[in-house]
Amino acid sequence: MMKKGLILILIAGVCLVFIILYSFFSKEKIDPAVVQSPFHSSFSPESTTKVTVTRIIDWYEAVGTIRPRTEASIQAQVTAQVIDVLVKSGDRVQKGQLLISLDNRQFLSRLDQVRESLKAAAAGEKQAKQAVIASGAAFSEAKLAYNRTKNYFKSQAATSQDLEKAESTYLQAQAGLKRTKEALAGASAMIRKTQQVVNEAEIALGYTKIKAPASGEVLNRLVEPGDLALPGKPLITLRTSGLLRLEAYVREGLIEKVKPGIQLRVDISTLNRIVDAVVEEIVPYADPHTRTFLVKVSLPHIPGLYPGMFGKLLIPAREHSAVTIPKESVRQVGQLELVWIKDKKGWKTRYIKTGRATDGNIEVLSGLSGDEIIGWGGATK
Repeated sequence: MMKKGLILILIAGVCLVFIILYSFFSKEKIDPAVVQSPFHSSFSPESTTKVTVTRIIDWYEAVGTIRPRTEASIQAQVTAQVIDVLVKSGDRVQKGQLLISLDNRQFLSRLDQVRESLKAAAAGEKQAKQAVIASGAAFSEAKLAYNRTKNYFKSQAATSQDLEKAESTYLQAQAGLKRTKEALAGASAMIRKTQQVVNEAEIALGYTKIKAPASGEVLNRLVEPGDLALPGKPLITLRTSGLLRLEAYVREGLIEKVKPGIQLRVDISTLNRIVDAVVEEIVPYADPHTRTFLVKVSLPHIPGLYPGMFGKLLIPAREHSAVTIPKESVRQVGQLELVWIKDKKGWKTRYIKTGRATDGNIEVLSGLSGDEIIGWGGATK
């Protein structure tokens, strides 16, 4: 008898523990009356609707990244040490605003040298011009003397030796004039060449002051004072337009459904927003590893949306028939999903399984056939 009593006490203890655990893990207690009898004539719903079968679109979610529509990578044109960085990430800048200062001492020295060379070339040109004037005068004098001697020779007032001497002086003066003119042309060419070097030195000096190519917002600052700036090395990333776009990868089986200019929807899960977007560009090359195409769609202005955030491009893949009901008609009891169903005897509870929720409705995968009347929002007495 004592053994039987212990067994009964043990069974009662196990049942008690089971009841306590069930009560602890359940989000909502189920009224025993619901289990014993599913009909509740006392239930009075606030809203009712007839369950219908509708056409549901299956959406393919092409994952992507939010990026600026126009983005500029600011790079150095010369090799120099960074002296000062005048902006930081998030700053708004105007076109022509100074962003970064580089060490310009070497470029200033180079510019001073070529400017001195330009002065020397100008002085050489001036001397060459004076030489041309002097040789021109000597040539004119020698020419007149030669012509006079020829006339004297014809009238036998001068000897052949005098004529030869005058002709030699004339030819020498002519050659001297030609040489001075060539020297002047060389001096002028040297000035033009030196001026080009001066222009190049001035441009190189200007590269030490890195300015914004357009108005925009600083996305990323990639350099600090003391760093070495090299040609081709990004220093600052600048968003030159306030508009953003989604760059998503679409599998090759659905790329025919995506055309430039069509409107699709974009799901920004972080902001809990679904917005309309327009396809701007499709890169006509499939990634050989993922078999996907890069699609770029423009986005409207969305507060709180920043480059680098995650987004999904929704592409209609196919349609199918499905039973849908309002989201608020579904009751959650622990892990169970319940709805109130009306029949000839009253209201009763039915277990269902739901799927994806869209536009305030939710798809019912099992439990409803599509011709029932459901209710919600009321109270059970």
